[in-house]
Amino acid sequence: MAKALIVIDMQLDFCPGGRLAVAGGDEIVAAINDLMADFDAVVLTQDWHPHDHASFADNHPGAAAFSVVDMPYGPQVLWPAHCVIGTDGAGFHPTLAADCADLVIRKGFRPHIDSYSAFFENDHRTPTGLAGYLRDRGMDDLTFVGLAHDFCVAWSAIDAAKLGFRATVIEDATRAIDLNGSREAAREDMRKAGVTLA
Repeated sequence: MAKALIVIDMQLDFCPGGRLAVAGGDEIVAAINDLMADFDAVVLTQDWHPHDHASFADNHPGAAAFSVVDMPYGPQVLWPAHCVIGTDGAGFHPTLAADCADLVIRKGFRPHIDSYSAFFENDHRTPTGLAGYLRDRGMDDLTFVGLAHDFCVAWSAIDAAKLGFRATVIEDATRAIDLNGSREAAREDMRKAGVTLA
């Protein structure tokens, strides 16, 4: 059973000092780097938004960051602008061993739909192509690390389980936003989906 490490959104905007910083986000980089050698493949995801992205609070006059609006695909948290294409904040953390990656998947580049999961846009229908890549390489045992535990990591792991992959999240190599209890809710959702929390 071939194993892949899926490193979610280890980008500067999600680390302390970034536009959508996750507390302690930079503390997990060394642990992630250490894990890479234990896997047959390493995949990095990269949030990659145009400046006019629909998930940015700035693009909804009068809306507050972290409020929720209804989009055609369901409820959407409005975030501070982050990981804008071509900005320093969209880049990987400088100490991440990005050169070890077999593949980089960019997500969230369609202006009208957000993308938390490494596998699908938030409509749960539009694929990123990652599942096909992993299957073509015979990778069926997936381990997830990175940012943020309760959004992009959780959605990716849940989708992996739904797609028939074996999915594990190494919680010590993640950090959470924890928006209104979202960390515990994500843990429960992952368990229900059959994701192993390690």
